[in-house]
Amino acid sequence: MSSTTARALALLNLLQTHRSWTGPELAERLGVSPRTLRRDVERLRELGYRIESAPGAEGGYRLEAGSAVPPLLLTDEEAVTMAVGLRLAAIQRLAGGPEISLSALAKLEQVLPAHLRRKVAAMAEFQPTGPEGPLVAPEVLGELALACRDHERLRFAYTAWDGNESRRHVEPHLVVPAERAWYLLAWDLHREDWRTFRAERMSGLRRTGARFAPRPLRPEEIDDLVWSAASRFTEPTVQARAVLDMPVEEVRAVFGPWARRAAAVDHRRTAWHVEGRDARELPFALVWIPAGVGYELEADDDVRAELHEIAGRLLEATRPREVPE
Repeated sequence: MSSTTARALALLNLLQTHRSWTGPELAERLGVSPRTLRRDVERLRELGYRIESAPGAEGGYRLEAGSAVPPLLLTDEEAVTMAVGLRLAAIQRLAGGPEISLSALAKLEQVLPAHLRRKVAAMAEFQPTGPEGPLVAPEVLGELALACRDHERLRFAYTAWDGNESRRHVEPHLVVPAERAWYLLAWDLHREDWRTFRAERMSGLRRTGARFAPRPLRPEEIDDLVWSAASRFTEPTVQARAVLDMPVEEVRAVFGPWARRAAAVDHRRTAWHVEGRDARELPFALVWIPAGVGYELEADDDVRAELHEIAGRLLEATRPREVPE
């Protein structure tokens, strides 16, 4: 690395760690003349960093937010902290798109030195894993995300739900969480069709280096493929039907892919099917019915009785507290 480049990186690091610096302070920290400092500032501006300056002998410099995201300069500790946070965001499926967390994690871990990757893995091992579901190593998710980003074919062994094992050669399209699991949506080259694969059932994952042109797939097609795959593994044993005071078009707009089994009762009411492994899972769906929308629940007597008991305990637990006199 040239002395000019090293000096520019050192300047960037200072600007990122302090809101504002005077010219003399920066020049002293870097061991350069004011003229050299001004040249280094111009180099960073040419790279896309918005650096504001105030004139005069005591003029200052500050790094401002721009219209695009330029490269960040991170210390080892900052990089490790960011990687651990992204792992937790992806594993816990935080709102706002876990696939975005996964993509960012893959990009960051790709450039981390080996000793920092080991440190990230060690720290993440003792972090909470979030909702119940099969565990998948973040390294596997990262490899899948990178292959999707780079349009690179994958080979892996896959164990189906019935225990049958097979070798797969695919063109990966998207990694997405659904029903407490991670799925890879990919074009299967041997079967010449779209397939979904649960990430924890993969082994011997290998990126081949062979590139491919992505096949077009509409968002609604993605929803259908992933939902169809996820619904095969949930094994619902309890079902109910909520009749909502909403037209079916509004129900579909609100619930998206979760409204695929919704059907119009008449022009203003819609029947929406909900299901789960037991009655305790049904409220997870029902609480998403918009506030102010009335509905009736049709279910077996034992299911209704259990839901009534759950609602009673919840009502009692959330009763307003009495303020002592």
